[in-house]
Amino acid sequence: MSKQLERFLSEHATVSRRFFLGLGAAGSLAWTRLAWAAEAATQATRNPRLQAAIEQLESWLTLPDDFRDVSRGKPLPHSLPDERKAEVGLTRESWRLEVVSDPDNPARLRSPLSIEDGTALDFAGLMKLAEQYAVRFAKVMTCLNIGCPLGTGIWEGVPLREVVWRAQPTENLRRVFYHGYHNDDPAQLFRSSLPVGRVLEDPFDLPPVILCYKLNGEWLTSERGGPVRVVVPEAYGFKSIKWLQRVTLSNISHANDTYAEKNNDVDSPLKSFAATLHVPKEPKADEPLAITGYAQVGLSGVSKVQVWLHDDSQPLPEGDRYFSTAPWLDAEILAPPLNWGGGFADNKLPLPILGFDEETGQPKQWPLRLAKIHWAVLLPRRPAGQYTLRCRTVDDKGIAQPMPRPFRKSGHSAIEQVPVKIG
Repeated sequence: MSKQLERFLSEHATVSRRFFLGLGAAGSLAWTRLAWAAEAATQATRNPRLQAAIEQLESWLTLPDDFRDVSRGKPLPHSLPDERKAEVGLTRESWRLEVVSDPDNPARLRSPLSIEDGTALDFAGLMKLAEQYAVRFAKVMTCLNIGCPLGTGIWEGVPLREVVWRAQPTENLRRVFYHGYHNDDPAQLFRSSLPVGRVLEDPFDLPPVILCYKLNGEWLTSERGGPVRVVVPEAYGFKSIKWLQRVTLSNISHANDTYAEKNNDVDSPLKSFAATLHVPKEPKADEPLAITGYAQVGLSGVSKVQVWLHDDSQPLPEGDRYFSTAPWLDAEILAPPLNWGGGFADNKLPLPILGFDEETGQPKQWPLRLAKIHWAVLLPRRPAGQYTLRCRTVDDKGIAQPMPRPFRKSGHSAIEQVPVKIG
């Protein structure tokens, strides 16, 4: 797109947005039409080779059944027969949640919620809370040490704090830890924890930690951790425990996550990083390369996505482990999609969603933190030879991937390297 056209569309969209917001529902429809017109103009000026690659991109939201599964347990809890699920509380009808004090490091509670006393929270009680407190937000679910996200969804639930307060804690509460069903086998227990401050408050405009019961507008399936799981917006997947059954309020002063036993960093938030989706398999010499990819937008945000195609016959930058002096080229960060995916009927997101404008249905900022974006770039022609393609993010403070935390056990952020043979 020419800079003149890009400037016009940007200014026109800003002015039009103010006008259409004042028109209510009619403004929402008008804004959608404006977005379509802007995208049509962009596509008309984009290189056809690059546009064809963009049209093959994955949807922004993932269908619930298409999420990658890294569940734990032998057998996997979601594989249990329906009768067994009903017996152990893995159906909406039989689910119960206990909120109790840690016997080893007790917090003082006036009204613990327990199965034994008949005070545990059931699903109907959770839905009663949802009538007043339910929230939705977009989040990319990512495993700490896997190089690609498991899926992106709109997660819905009740803030965990609303249930914690119903246990009436009064003092000696420093940590909240929680676990799900683990086949009645102590050796399979998998738990995570959070400082109580994160449960009771939402710093940095983060969404709340929730007791999640819906994904993309559908009841959470057993495969996705249903009937109820925890979802921690800024955290890696091991914090978002599936098949939730117990929350323990503790006076312990440190994290006690199962994941910590394997030398993992259990308290650092999602990192920003980029990866490719489409790279030409057998590009010909002297033809441009259309490349697309995605970026996970961590807590530090994403201001740029950059790529670098290195001729392997040439030396790499000396003494530059993370290639900070390499000739990186800015890629195009694609605008919010016109079709969100995820299985929503008529492409209508279930507003309100935290971080989205209720009138237009569009994100209030882009890139949207804790979700993902897509990017694209058309690299200039190169002579025949062996190359290596690399991509990276640059965060909102100008810090390039893999910094500021390049450590593997603190979340994947290695710079991807893709061999490219140009013939």
